Amino acid sequence: MKYSIIVPVYNRTNEVAELLQSAEQLNFNRDNFEILFLDDGSSDELGKFIHSYRSESNLAIRYIYQENTGPAEARNNGMANSSGDYFLFLDSDCLLPPQWLNKIDGALAEHHYDAFGGPDTFHESFSPVLKAVNYSMTSFIGTGGIRGNKNSFERFYPRSFNMGISKKIFENIGGMRLRYYGEDTDFSARIYEAGYKVGLIPEAFVYHKRRTSLPRFFKQITRIGMSRIVIGKLHKHMLKPVHLLPAFLILGLVALLLLTLLLPAVFAPLWYLVALGFVLICLLAFVQSFQMYKRIKVSLLSIMALNIQVFGYGYGLLKGIWKFHVLKENIENK
Repeated sequence: MKYSIIVPVYNRTNEVAELLQSAEQLNFNRDNFEILFLDDGSSDELGKFIHSYRSESNLAIRYIYQENTGPAEARNNGMANSSGDYFLFLDSDCLLPPQWLNKIDGALAEHHYDAFGGPDTFHESFSPVLKAVNYSMTSFIGTGGIRGNKNSFERFYPRSFNMGISKKIFENIGGMRLRYYGEDTDFSARIYEAGYKVGLIPEAFVYHKRRTSLPRFFKQITRIGMSRIVIGKLHKHMLKPVHLLPAFLILGLVALLLLTLLLPAVFAPLWYLVALGFVLICLLAFVQSFQMYKRIKVSLLSIMALNIQVFGYGYGLLKGIWKFHVLKENIENK
């Protein structure tokens, strides 16, 4: 067995059904990969669904149940019970293009990566909200292109929505050690620090649904902002001023508001500059999104998603600083 695809799941049976339907279309030898679903204490009868599932293309599917301990421990459990020489991590809300495994296999034959990852993108069938979230999460003004973009401003760190490692990495450095906050980024950093060869495979993309509503997206982004603070405590070189820009933006706006209340004649005119900058950024987001999707509704939603991302991430950064630096909460099992 060459590849073990490991998918942690918690009450996402509908997503698993869609993921399996996409996996049926993979044009890769069925003897060379298996799919492991790690049930992290679900209550929606995921096990019953998996055991009753009949693959149209003879997929090798395995199901492992564990008490609820989080996605990192589920992935570790999956690695400990896998048969493959390489472990491939996916989120349950991903869909696979037919060539996904072929692209990974070809890149490994050419570059001999020890660890690797690919980008995430949208599928044409996605709702307008999902497409807007995809724009925000993949655009340069949203994330700086850090999610699988060759033109990113920083080093590529594989993320667990589309990530792979060789078995020897797990045997030598162990598995993921954080429970919820930035477990995959910390894992990638430890892989780099151990001297392994890490690479981006741009062609090995997945279709990623992420969050199905804007409020859920805000919650996810807040957690990602907190994760950056946790990662910064463990790996100081991974927390740079550029990562803190959304937090600086929030603090700057609050400071300007307070100064305007105290000295309106002096500081009130500055709000015109703030408004101008806001309008220009929103206009840029609209144009870029429209170039991608050719739909006005998606472009308008993209403006909302971008603002949710910036302010949600900034809020998460500030919340993380408060929890882990001011209150000094222990980051173990976080």
